[in-house]
Amino acid sequence: MSIFTGSGVAIVTPFLPDGSVNYEKLDELIEYHIAHKTDAIIICGTTGESSTLTEEEHMQCIKFTVEQAKKRIPVIAGTGSNATFTTIEMSREAVDYGVDGLLLVTPYYNKATQKGLIAHYKAVAAEAKAPIILYSVASRTGLNITPETAAELAKVENIVAIKEASGNISQIAKIMQLTDGKLDLYSGNDDQIVPLLSLGGKGVISVLANIAPEYTHDLCQKFFDGDLKGSLKMQLDALPLIDKLFCEVNPIPVKTAMNLLGKEVGELKMPLSSMEEDHKMALAKEMEKFGLKLA
Repeated sequence: MSIFTGSGVAIVTPFLPDGSVNYEKLDELIEYHIAHKTDAIIICGTTGESSTLTEEEHMQCIKFTVEQAKKRIPVIAGTGSNATFTTIEMSREAVDYGVDGLLLVTPYYNKATQKGLIAHYKAVAAEAKAPIILYSVASRTGLNITPETAAELAKVENIVAIKEASGNISQIAKIMQLTDGKLDLYSGNDDQIVPLLSLGGKGVISVLANIAPEYTHDLCQKFFDGDLKGSLKMQLDALPLIDKLFCEVNPIPVKTAMNLLGKEVGELKMPLSSMEEDHKMALAKEMEKFGLKLA
């Protein structure tokens, strides 16, 4: 059984002016997504600025989200690290909190071999007894999950899915061919939701869903309901906005967009910086064209 089907939001982490986590606002965002058809919440991923959270903040955000969600929506925790031991410790703690799944990015900077990558994931899976989503995003980590590695890891009982953000459709098709239904596929790129659904994907782990949750859910649902033309139109119609959401490194634009909508999620943690003014103006213009009402 899939952890979720449809639109999983890679939720932002809201901050107070002093840089601490704004838990009151995080609670608001959780309720907002539950009310607006989001199918799962992914907490402490890239979009949640996990790399600049302290470990205490990281784990508290996961615990808080599980407690506030109250099993009304699946909660998936990003607990990947470039150290296997750290990944195991954080993953076990998240499982103890009651998460529905773990999102594990490939170890970054170390540049492990595929053999090392397989050993890493198998070690984590043996210790953290929860459904695991592999996360392949070589543009950030410098480490790709090859189709052959994905096929080997699919043999592990609790490794159940892959978030594919390589952008390489040929690689993704090969993964689906080699794993033969043993791995659920989630798009890690908002501009490739429909292409990946067409390869058998179960949905998307989405940045766009932070500001357009119902739209992202409906885009997936139309595909599942057989309205391929309608789903494709929604995908293509959203491309200009998606382009602006990635005109600077994620999550700079999406956090800016949420503040433009009046959601007051705060600033970004250094070394991420505020959005360039010309980019911000172009983003605001595209949001209005898309039908979003600015504050």
